[in-house]
Amino acid sequence: MVIAGFDIPTLVAMLMVASTPILFAAIGELVVERSGVLNLGVEGMMICGAVCGFAVTIHTENPVLGMLGAALGGALLAALFAVLVLFLLSNQVATGLALTLFGLGLSALIGQGYSSMRPVSTPKLDLGPLSDLPVLGPMFFRHDIWVYGSLLLTFAVWWWLTRTRGGLVLRAVGENHDAAHALGYRVLRIRFLAILFGGACAGLGGGYLSLIRVPQWTEGMTAGAGWIALAIVVFASWRPWRAVLGAYLFGGVTVLQLNLQARGVNIPVQYLSMAPYVITIIVLVLISGRRRARGVPGSLGRVFHASS
Repeated sequence: MVIAGFDIPTLVAMLMVASTPILFAAIGELVVERSGVLNLGVEGMMICGAVCGFAVTIHTENPVLGMLGAALGGALLAALFAVLVLFLLSNQVATGLALTLFGLGLSALIGQGYSSMRPVSTPKLDLGPLSDLPVLGPMFFRHDIWVYGSLLLTFAVWWWLTRTRGGLVLRAVGENHDAAHALGYRVLRIRFLAILFGGACAGLGGGYLSLIRVPQWTEGMTAGAGWIALAIVVFASWRPWRAVLGAYLFGGVTVLQLNLQARGVNIPVQYLSMAPYVITIIVLVLISGRRRARGVPGSLGRVFHASS
């Protein structure tokens, strides 16, 4: 199906692939912020996940182990952040920014010998008759397992936050950590685990970038994807399904600008490249213009003192 010269099934398929790493990172950061912690180091965790996953895949020739290595790399960097902000009570904003810079530098150091290598390819799922459907098959049923995994993760997080006692406790900690502490909940442990989960998800997003979407390692290859994930959490009002819409919106704009460049549209390449980020800024400005932000956790960014 072709509209205005664009192959729609191919565009939609590319959109889902482009959106997956951002969705992984956004869902992880959503859980972190729901616990009351603001981690601006998503970019650093993503890039470390990208290089760790790439290195593990090169040495094991197993892309699944590579993705697990990516998650572990992101979680380790998140653990460093958690220790600094939860136990040493450092400023969350400053620590998150420092984590991004640290992650960018560390990944460049680790990835020095991997620039010219290619990882083992990740196979696409064979969904039988679904993959052979006209139009719908190429759009939705010819992807790798991680595209569907990101959607399943979104559903799992939504269900856990809204339907389980653990999710309710996490939200309570994010809304009022003093009240949660008074009720006997271990605020620091809950936040520590939430930060680790967010780091692992960011690492998965980075691993997807280096192993599947752009199967190679390039220094700084996340190119602001972590910041977009942070913006999507705000855009989604801290709700998982809205995060899916935000991630797919950004992925759609990215794919569209790449296709416009390929078709030789008479617009400077620089304008097309910055289009996704301009749209993100506009969305954030519109949201910040509201009188009352909806869904903001009450304790977001506030320091918790266990003795209080």
